[in-house]
Parts: sequence; C-alpha cells; structure tokens
Amino acid sequence: MALTGASDPSGEAEADSGEKPFLLRALQIALVVSLYWVTSISMVFLNKYLLDSPSLQLDAPIFVTFYQCVVTVVLCKGLSALATCCPGTVDFPALRLDLRVARSVLPLSVVFIGMITFNNLCLKYVGVAFYNVGRSLTTVFNVLLSYLLLKQTTSLYALLTCGIIIGGFWLGVDQEGAEGTLSLLGTVFGVLASLCVSLNAIYTKKVLPAVDNSIWRLTFYNNINACVLFLPLLLLLGELRTLWSFAHLGSAHFWGMMTLGGLFGFAIGYVTGLQIKFTSPLTHNVSGTAKACFQTVLAVLYYEETKSFLWWTSNLMVLGGSSAYTWVRGWEMKKVQEDPSPREDEKSTVGV
Repeated sequence: MALTGASDPSGEAEADSGEKPFLLRALQIALVVSLYWVTSISMVFLNKYLLDSPSLQLDAPIFVTFYQCVVTVVLCKGLSALATCCPGTVDFPALRLDLRVARSVLPLSVVFIGMITFNNLCLKYVGVAFYNVGRSLTTVFNVLLSYLLLKQTTSLYALLTCGIIIGGFWLGVDQEGAEGTLSLLGTVFGVLASLCVSLNAIYTKKVLPAVDNSIWRLTFYNNINACVLFLPLLLLLGELRTLWSFAHLGSAHFWGMMTLGGLFGFAIGYVTGLQIKFTSPLTHNVSGTAKACFQTVLAVLYYEETKSFLWWTSNLMVLGGSSAYTWVRGWEMKKVQEDPSPREDEKSTVGV
C-alpha cells in the first residue's frame, strides 16, 4: 500500500479484482474497512480527551488544532523527503513551498481552518454520542450550496432524504434539551462545521489544478497556511497564556497524546482514500454511516449514558437519511450513464 498524491484507483482496483482470488480480496477489503473504522473512531475519542478531559483541564481548542496542523506539515515533508531519498519506499509527491501556490490556495485554507476548528469546537462542547447528529447537516448544505454556487438542481427524492436528515437533527436537538445535556454553543459549532465541510468540498475542486491535482500537495499547503493563520488567533484568544499556566505543559504523556492526535488527523485522509480505492465511493459512504452508528453506540456505553427512544430515533433518522441520499445519488448517476442525453421534457421533471 503506497501513499499517493493523486491517482485514479478505479483501474487499479479492477486489475486487482481480476488477478487476486476472491478470499484474498475480501480479506483486503475487510482489513481496509477495519483500518478506516479504527482510525476514525480513535481520532474522535482522542480529540474529545484533548479538548474536554477533566484530568487535563486544557481550555485551548485552537492550540490543539494548530498543533495537529503542525504534525501534518512535518509528516508531509518527511514522507516527501523519504520518497526523494529512497525511491520505491513510498509513493509521495515532491513538496517544495511556493508562495504563489500558497496564495492561490489561501481562500480554500480559510474554509479549511473553519472546518477543522468548528469540528473540534463542536466536539469540545457536545458529547461523542451526539457528535454525529450535531454535524449531520453536511448533506443538506451540499445540496443547498450546489444550487446557489454551481446552479446544480437536485431531484425530489434526494430532497426528501434531506428532509429526513433535518427532521433527525431537530429531534436530536430536542431530545438533548429534554435530557438536560444540550449545548447550544456546541450545536451552533456543529452546524458551522457542516457548512464549512460542504464549502471545502466545492472549493477543493477549483483549487486542485493549482497543486497539479495532488491531494497531498493540497494537504501540505492547506496546513502550512493554517499554521500561519492560527498564530494571531492564539494571541487574540489568549490561549498562549493558558498554555503557560497549564499544569501538564511539561508532561511527555500530554505531548504524546497531542502528537498521536496529529497522526490520526493525517492518517484519516490516507485511509479514506484507501477505502475508496479498494471498494467504491458508494461503499465508502455506507461504511462511514455504519461507522457513525457504531461510534454512537460505543460512546453511549463508554460514557455510561442513558438515552431515550426518541433520541435513538433521531440518530436513526440522520443515518437513514444520509444512507438514502447516497443511494439515490448513486442510482441517479447510474441512470445518467445509461441514458446520457435525456429528452427535454424529462429534464424539467428531474430537477427541483
């Protein structure tokens, strides 16, 4: 398994499926999906520990996010150097800081900063069990922004699935409030994180040509820009003073957990691409939905929480709506491929 910047894995996957026995391929897929689940769930629980642990008592979410960006930059540079010094060891693009490229990526980096910061702020103020519901409006924002920015219409069936997601979100917020565990601030941060995730996906397509369509180069420049832009925020929000008086500032355990969080943040991009390569984008989305369900159950058990029937219903509505949207979009894309030139009278009934 090699680290790649930008590749088209579909051809490789088809070639592999033709050469390798079914059992071996099934084992590979199981291992890759398991790796994705372990990395993603571990990252969420570890970030929750760093952001809101009673034992740490560190109130510096911007610094935690900043440090994870630093770790990502170091890893990108290290893998690039390794690929240059030892060809064949890893397949990683050469990275050289170009200020002109950094400036062209800067608008996306601002959205990227909002995405990772609001994600961490949401996780700081809400429980892990509610985390998926709190950030569940990403699909809805995808549909809305695709229409507003790209003038792309959405089918009625897809809109109905978005309605299910919105209903699940509001029911989840209502039930959190009924149980006395609702954080309004955390919920607002979750909505903003969903908005930034959608914007990030849209603007990534526009910026990729500036980095030779390499996801790893884009990751490098995004995190470089983020490190620079986070510095004034650390000063303005007083987090440097908070760090100065932090009791565990000299603890090897604390810095080990911080570095591990950065490693997971870097690894999630790789294992996501790996899962898509060995399965398909549709299977990846289904796997992500199943992972979110398992993560919610695990969080309720780990933190020994008791949830109502309607609370669980809200989670099922969000996960079911997300899965249905993925299925509907996949079905529509397949239909377009089979009939790429629909009649004019059909076009008016497809888009809403």
